[in-house]
Amino acid sequence: MTQDYENEEYLEGEEIEIEAIGIDVDAHPIELYKLFKIANLVSGGGEAKHIIEEGYVAVNGELETRKRRKMYDGDFFEFNQEYYVVVCDAPVTEPETAEQKAVKKAKKEAQTARKDKQPKEKQSNVKGTGPKSTGRKTAHKERKAQKEALSQSAKKGKKSEKPQATRDPKSGRNSIDFF
Repeated sequence: MTQDYENEEYLEGEEIEIEAIGIDVDAHPIELYKLFKIANLVSGGGEAKHIIEEGYVAVNGELETRKRRKMYDGDFFEFNQEYYVVVCDAPVTEPETAEQKAVKKAKKEAQTARKDKQPKEKQSNVKGTGPKSTGRKTAHKERKAQKEALSQSAKKGKKSEKPQATRDPKSGRNSIDFF
């Protein structure tokens, strides 16, 4: 066992070549537990988080227990005596800072304020491109009007357009007369 340690000290300044399975991702940085899901090493994110938390994963040669550790193109991790490397051609996209979010929010509020100041006619042209929804109240009024029309036609003695159901005295079943 002492020989292993001696060799490690001897190889400390040299690069070691390893075989690794590449995991293609669309954007980076990406969180470590998500790589486990992408590579189908686990059935779900909860399982991945548990494995990382318990210390079964080494990232770039060091033990890693942070589930949300950011991984970049070229980073590698070891799990179950297999090596995996992150492969991504896209540029690094860092998350927005609080200052960037505030600027974005202010721009959005300014846009909505401008829309509110526009005349009503312009707004209706923009929104009137799709079919109009009748809504619950309108549908209720239409049903009520139909019922009134049916009841008025019945009062006048007109034959109802709806087929009428009658019960057969022998079998006790309902039957509908269409003619």
